[in-house]
Amino acid sequence: MKRNKKIANMAMLVAVAMIFSYVESLIPINFGVPGMKLGVANLVTVTGIYFLALPEVLLVVVMRVLLIGFLFGNGMSIIYSLAGGILSVLVMELLKKIKGFSEVGISIAGGISHNIGQLIVASIVVENMKLVYYLPALLIAGTITGFLIGILSKKLLPIVKKEAVKSLETI
Repeated sequence: MKRNKKIANMAMLVAVAMIFSYVESLIPINFGVPGMKLGVANLVTVTGIYFLALPEVLLVVVMRVLLIGFLFGNGMSIIYSLAGGILSVLVMELLKKIKGFSEVGISIAGGISHNIGQLIVASIVVENMKLVYYLPALLIAGTITGFLIGILSKKLLPIVKKEAVKSLETI
């Protein structure tokens, strides 16, 4: 029963992240850098690293990226998002284990590393290292969006943890 509950919770996280991604795609914001967006779905990832194991968070991210990519994107968006998502989860998990970083700090690192992962893959795919010129804008964007997502996740974590404990007690 515990396993089924965990799978159901992971499926709900994927669904919430998909809703966030879809709503975000409806907001016509142009930051001047191709593909740059707020990354509201990363709220699920940042929150997930605090109550799921690393393989489970990675699975949620991969499922979200694949489903959103197939529904609303294309093959290239999937490749870029997978690179950014996986790198950001690994960096955030590492910083969480090191201790001394707040949820906001970890989220900022996740936002920055997500953009770096996408930039690395984009440079490889288009075989043009001049994409590095986007790095300053991406670092600023990752810091700002990571900060905002971190603030939101800091507010949500106590609620999510309380609900997770409550749901496990009913098993």
